[in-house]
Amino acid sequence: MSDVRVRFAPSPTGHLHIGGARTAIYNWAFARHGGGTFILRVDDTDPERSTPENTAAILRAMRWLGLDWDEGPEVGGDRGPYFQAQRAASYAQALETLKASDAAYPCFCSAERLEAARERARAEGGYAGYPRTCRSLDPAEARRRADAGEPHTWRLKVPEGRGDIVFDDAVRGELTFSAASLDDFVLVRSDGTPTYNFASVVDDAGMGITHVIRGDDHLSNTPRQILVFEALGSPIPVFAHLSMILGADGKRLSKRHGATSVEQFRDEGILAEALVNYLALLGWSLDDRTTIFTRDELVANFTLERVGRNPAVFDPEKLEWLDGVYIREMPAADLVDRMVPWLEAAGLLASGEAEQRRPWLEELAPLVSERMKRLEELVPMVRFLFESRVSVEEAARAKVLEKEGAGRSLDAAAGALAAVSSWEASAIEESLRRVPEALGLKPKAVFQAVRVAVSGTTVSLPLFESLALIGKERTLERLGAARPMAAE
Repeated sequence: MSDVRVRFAPSPTGHLHIGGARTAIYNWAFARHGGGTFILRVDDTDPERSTPENTAAILRAMRWLGLDWDEGPEVGGDRGPYFQAQRAASYAQALETLKASDAAYPCFCSAERLEAARERARAEGGYAGYPRTCRSLDPAEARRRADAGEPHTWRLKVPEGRGDIVFDDAVRGELTFSAASLDDFVLVRSDGTPTYNFASVVDDAGMGITHVIRGDDHLSNTPRQILVFEALGSPIPVFAHLSMILGADGKRLSKRHGATSVEQFRDEGILAEALVNYLALLGWSLDDRTTIFTRDELVANFTLERVGRNPAVFDPEKLEWLDGVYIREMPAADLVDRMVPWLEAAGLLASGEAEQRRPWLEELAPLVSERMKRLEELVPMVRFLFESRVSVEEAARAKVLEKEGAGRSLDAAAGALAAVSSWEASAIEESLRRVPEALGLKPKAVFQAVRVAVSGTTVSLPLFESLALIGKERTLERLGAARPMAAE
């Protein structure tokens, strides 16, 4: 399969969204599985909505996901350019080929005339497609009018008597479309720009694409594109149309369902490998039981035969669960690497400070890994460990510190901890566990008072490990600062 050539061709009219990301993942995995070539092509033929910023965002998202491409922007290749806006010469040459074989003709019908014809056809219950008005023009007359500068489009001359268009979709099986239902569709607009169905085919043919793996919203384009491939005399690639992704309500995934762009998930603390894993499962399965797999396992096992036909449902909660699994199973050193940018962005770590504090951070990592589903949850969870002073929440103060015995608990805890010589979690725990019995109080009451004093809240990371990370001096300072708030 080393001769496999696939492409992902996003339009830079927005950021990379979940549906496009899944398509990119499947193309990438298919190419990597067979040792083929994965091409990134930017379909930027919409001059009003395509922007360099959107292109940069798409490339950034692809790289973050780990989907490296063999040919395309920033990489190059011998089949470029890889931006449609730079491929005008290819479209012009392809149109000349179609003209020479009498497979295309100029159409001088105005938009108003075409709309009027469609309205009449609808009113009469007849065929509402293009009535092929200009197809029968004398070629010499058509050439004269075009040369004189009369506005015109170029249409494909769908062969008369062409039988059904039949192709074997690698996901959906054999599909049949009636050629008789297709009008002579536009290839090149009156302003000289190519339509999607023309540009896409010219690019796929020129780049030697062997498999077109894309969303099923393009299924209706396929019969037209097959006709263009045939007219150009180019090999027709294998088509594989992926089912749509739905929200939990059964409707097509959109912004109303929450985050939908790749970079939104990144900014919310989802790991790239978890997102790739989850999106791969939206329509494909490794087997009947495996939920979690690496990129290498995805590549080793990916085939189009295991891609399902039914729509997939995007479940944010399942993605979060999967992300939590990845976080828990990540080695401490690797998790620290993921944590550092969040800590620096929050101002808890200065630039360059992470390496100096790495042993401390690697002690922190296992404490947070069991409690996070997204990296976004990290900063609120650990802020009290970094700040010199903590502010006690009013609810925590009323619930814990203003209860009888809280002051005595803080005093006794401070005395016990001051005597700890080896400031480690085990020694801290041993010392503090003697306090409740000595005071005649329940352990929960004593430990909650200490927790609120050092963290400012009733819910925090494990107490003894937290105290070890805070340090002896700061722990005693916080117990002292909270003492005036506590009831006797």
